[in-house]
Amino acid sequence: MEGKQIEENRGRLALEISKTISFIPDIINAFEMSDPSKTIQPLSEKIRTETGAEFVVIGNKDGIRFSHPIPAMIGQKMTGGDNDRALIKGEYYVSKAAGSLGPSIRGKSPILNEQGEIIGIVSVGFLLEDVHEQIMNKIFRVLIVSFFALLISLVGSILLGRNIRKDTLGLEPYEIANLYKEKNAILHAVKEGILAIDNKGNITTMNQQAKRLLDIKGTVRNRKVDGLFPSNYLYEVLKSGKSQIDKEMVWKDKTVIVNSSPIYDNTGVKGVVASFRDKTEINQMLNTISEVKRYSEDLRAQTHEFINKLYVLMGLLQLGEYNEAVDMIQSETQTLQFQHSVVFNQIKDTKVQAILLGKIGIASEKKIKFEINADSFLDIIPSHITLSNLIVILGNLIDNAIEAVYDGKTPTVSFFVTDIGNDIIFEVSDNGKGIGEVEPFLLFERGYSSKNSNEPRGFGLSNAEEAVKELNGMIEVQSSQNGGTVFTVYLPKKVQGVENIE
Repeated sequence: MEGKQIEENRGRLALEISKTISFIPDIINAFEMSDPSKTIQPLSEKIRTETGAEFVVIGNKDGIRFSHPIPAMIGQKMTGGDNDRALIKGEYYVSKAAGSLGPSIRGKSPILNEQGEIIGIVSVGFLLEDVHEQIMNKIFRVLIVSFFALLISLVGSILLGRNIRKDTLGLEPYEIANLYKEKNAILHAVKEGILAIDNKGNITTMNQQAKRLLDIKGTVRNRKVDGLFPSNYLYEVLKSGKSQIDKEMVWKDKTVIVNSSPIYDNTGVKGVVASFRDKTEINQMLNTISEVKRYSEDLRAQTHEFINKLYVLMGLLQLGEYNEAVDMIQSETQTLQFQHSVVFNQIKDTKVQAILLGKIGIASEKKIKFEINADSFLDIIPSHITLSNLIVILGNLIDNAIEAVYDGKTPTVSFFVTDIGNDIIFEVSDNGKGIGEVEPFLLFERGYSSKNSNEPRGFGLSNAEEAVKELNGMIEVQSSQNGGTVFTVYLPKKVQGVENIE
């Protein structure tokens, strides 16, 4: 393509030079002289030298040369056989032909006198050998430039590749894609909220759990962390470059446990990644474990109490005190028959039965009268009220009542339950000293306790209230001036308008 373009350019140049020469007055006038070549030869040679043409040949209408680069050729007939279009038809054109100097590209123009008659011809040419040489030279230059461009590109690509591999830690593209997929899967699989920011405080990563805990909708990528999370804490880690572990902080209506670590690169701290979890869930888990442990202790106490009574009974029998042994058995039997009659015949839910049996054992061990109201009735409770909920609610209320009457003269704790209506109602009462002048809402304040103790206290009633609220229920407390306290719990049978049936 490039060679053809060079040939066309050379042909056009040859034609333009020949046209110009054909209109030179001195050339036209020289045809009327006795020796035209004397005038034409010097002019044509000068033009040839100035234009760089291989030859400028001027001949008459018979094709006899008046000029030629080789003077010996003057007076001889022009060769090539391509003059007819100019000498006969008066055309201007470009042709290829083999002349006296070899194959060439020629520009042909007729020479006209003042009357418009064809009196001669101008042939300006460039040898094809020179044109091909020029083409090869240009191709060579192009190849040289291309080679250096390729070399520079190769070196550049190697350097760029090294820089990219350095940034990607030497990983291949498919490995990066796999890591990206794995990262997304891990982020959305973990239960903790995960948040990452860059060194300017812009969010780069946040999983769905984090959005749920922080109550954030939509995308947050490249948004400032300010206002979405405790930013001062993250900026502190960003500035110091030191990790902070298990830091507790309050954000809006939630208490969260946060772990954070700085992200480093070669220039220093690049960002911070933080994982956090709602402390409420941790508290619920700890409370459940604590209450289950207490429940097992209640059962142990019940077993211990019966073992003690069996030892007493065995002692009476060994001493021959048969009447007293019979009286003891009858007394225990009557009490147990009444309690068990209510527990097993009127309270049909096994979870509540198990809790009551444990608390009966505790009360008996501490010589506290535990009464179950004869009017109590409870069918199987809805499935959304779990055993852990019941342990937290009933366990804490009954334990609180037992502690309230422990030092009394006739300590008594009463329990009543009914499921008539839309709510399940639990009532736990005692004949203790009451709550006095304490405001009822303070009883449910976490950490508040009216008893002096070196051990942490004030969590039972708070946990019970939280469990009741979790079930969309309500808890009330009443206390008279004469002493005694009544706690009443209302738990709805339905959740979000749908009745739960076992």
